[in-house]
Amino acid sequence: MSHIQSTITLNNGISMPQFGLGVYKVENGLQTEDTVRNALQLGYHLIDTAAFYDNEEDVGKAIKASGLPREEIFITTKVWNSDQGYDSTLAAFEQSLKKLDTDYIDLYLIHWPLPGKYVDTWKALEKIYKEGKVRAIGVSNFHSHHLDTLLETAEIVPAVNQVERHPRLSQEELREYCKGKNIKLEAWAPIARGNLSDEPTLRFIASKHDKTPAQVILRWHLQNEVIIIPKTINEARLQENADIFDFELSLDEMGQIDALNMNERYGSNPDNL
Repeated sequence: MSHIQSTITLNNGISMPQFGLGVYKVENGLQTEDTVRNALQLGYHLIDTAAFYDNEEDVGKAIKASGLPREEIFITTKVWNSDQGYDSTLAAFEQSLKKLDTDYIDLYLIHWPLPGKYVDTWKALEKIYKEGKVRAIGVSNFHSHHLDTLLETAEIVPAVNQVERHPRLSQEELREYCKGKNIKLEAWAPIARGNLSDEPTLRFIASKHDKTPAQVILRWHLQNEVIIIPKTINEARLQENADIFDFELSLDEMGQIDALNMNERYGSNPDNL
C-alpha cells in the first residue's frame, strides 16, 4: 500500500480503501462533523460509522459539506443488535440511508453475531445487496464458528469481517480462516486504544524508522493486508495516523510485532454477548 487512498479488492470485485477513519465514541453534532471534514481534507476516503454510534447524520452532513463527489467516499455503517431480524433490519437500513442522506451505502455490516438473529439478519442484507442499495455486505465481530453457521445458508459470502485486532490480539487463526473464504479482515481498535504506546518492542522499532509506536502498528496492519479505521478527534493525530506510507517494516520487524500477541481484548468477546 503506497498512499492514503490505496484500495483493496473485495470478493465481489469492488475496491475499498484500506485506510480510513472510525467514528466510534465521537460525539454527535459538531465534533463528528469537524472530525470527518478534517479527515476528508487530509485525503481519507473511508468513513466507518454505525447506527449505534448515533452520529450517522453528522457523518452525512460532513460528507455533503466536503464538496467531494459521493463516489469518491466509501461509507460503512452497521445494523445494531436491537434492530436485528429480517424485517427490522430492512427498516433499520432505510433509517441509516436517511440519516446519512445518501442513495446507497458502500458497505453494510451486521454489528455483532446476535444469537438466534444474525442468520435472518444476513438474509435481509442479501436482499438489500441484490436490490443495489449497498455495494457490499459483511459482518463485524464474527468468530469463525459464527461464519461457519452463517455460510450454511448464505447465498452471498461476506465481503468483510470487522473485528478487534492489534498486536496484543493478532487474530491470526481468524485471519487465515477469512483469507481462505476470501473475506477481508478489518481491524477496529487497531492501535489497542493507545495501550501499547510504551511497549518496548514497538518503541524500539519506531525509533529505527523515526515514527511513533502507533504508526508502526498501523503499518503492521497494512502489510498484513488488513483494513484499518483508527479513531481520533485530534487533527494532528489524524495527520499522524495517515503518515505511514513512507516506510516499510522488515520481515523481522513484522515477526517481532506478531510475537506480542497475548489474545488480550480491550473490547467484548463476541461469544459473551
